[in-house]
Order: sequence, then structure tokens, then C-alpha cells
Amino acid sequence: MRPGSMAGPSSMPRLLQILSMPRAVPAGVVAGLLLLISGWSCRVQSPYPRDATDAALFGPVAMRIHPIFTQIKDWTGDDRPDGIEALIELQDQFGDPTKASGRVIFELYEYRPYDPDIRGRRVVNPWIGDLSTLESQRQRWNRTSRTYGFQLAYDGIRPDRPYVLTATFELNAGGRFFDRIILEPTQPKAKEPRGVQPEQPEPAGRAEQPVAPATATTGPSTQ
Repeated sequence: MRPGSMAGPSSMPRLLQILSMPRAVPAGVVAGLLLLISGWSCRVQSPYPRDATDAALFGPVAMRIHPIFTQIKDWTGDDRPDGIEALIELQDQFGDPTKASGRVIFELYEYRPYDPDIRGRRVVNPWIGDLSTLESQRQRWNRTSRTYGFQLAYDGIRPDRPYVLTATFELNAGGRFFDRIILEPTQPKAKEPRGVQPEQPEPAGRAEQPVAPATATTGPSTQ
């Protein structure tokens, strides 16, 4: 049919059929689009290496255990505490949250309020959290709080007792940070039944046996 001419009665059904058919995209065009998207994605995911200036400006200078969101938690939904949800925040020299690679060692102690060293007896073996791989960084990083999150599993934790939680961040590039907080009780202390002797502290001078640290953050070691 010539440009400008009108479709006759015989050609109208064919024209409507052509217009109603979905337009097929040539395979070559699809392949080109996929290559273009793939190339753009690779450019986005490949970071530029930091030089000495970037490291000096934006490297971590301080660390803290987040005092508000680090709490005894029940993350299985059975109304019983499963352990401690600990959030670690790193800050650069501008006071902004930043990231770093390395490992975090958590230790939990009884609380001694009237002692120069508030850390009492260590109640469980250490937890060790790895932050040296891309996968672990993605798994641990919380974009809302701008912190690293760790679930420190410990079935024997008591929500009616205070504890001292410490964290040591050992950087892969060298150096370390340390912080500690007091975990306040989240429930009132249970009353001792009549006729039951209260729990006695260990005799003074009794040294704690050395214990090998755990190698996973999902729960304390049983070694």
C-alpha cells in the first residue's frame, strides 16, 4: 500500500492483525542490551582502591558498642532470651559512621558495681565475629543504624542480672579498638524460694582457667 493511500476493504483485516501482534525484538538487540547492562553493573561493583589520603581522611578513629540498641534479645520468638544482640559502630575523624575490616572479639562478665574493675567472673567463652570478607561485611552491616550487628547466642543468660560486655576490634590493617558497656537487667530479679540458699560467689584468689576462644558468632564455644 502506497504512502498516503487508504486501506481498502480487503486489506483492512490484515492491517488490524499486524497492528494487534506484539512487536518482536530482534535477538541481536536483546544481546546488545544484556551486554550493556552487564558492563554497567561491573563498573558499579568494582570499587576504586583507596590511596593513603583516603585512608587518612576516612579511616576509623573510634569504636563503640552501641549503648541503646545492644540488648539481651529473644530472636527465635519463644519468649526466652537467646543471647545478646550487639551493635558495633565505627567512626571516622569527622564523627561519621564508617566501615573497616578485621575481627571483633566479644566477652561477657558478671557485673561488680563496687569494685575498681567492674568486670567480675567471665561467664562464657568469647565470641569472635569476622569482618574480613565481602560476604561478612554485607551480612553484618545495618544500613539503618550504620553499625555492624552480631547475635551472641548464650542460652544461660539471665535478663534479671546485669552484665559487662566488652568488644575488641582488631583491624586487618593493624591497630585495635576497645569498648565496654553495662547491660542493665530487662526484668526484675526473681525472688529466691524460701529454704533455698542464695548463690555464693567464688572464693577470693581463685584464678579462672584459660579457655580457648570460640571461632563463630552464632554461639559460644563449648571447648
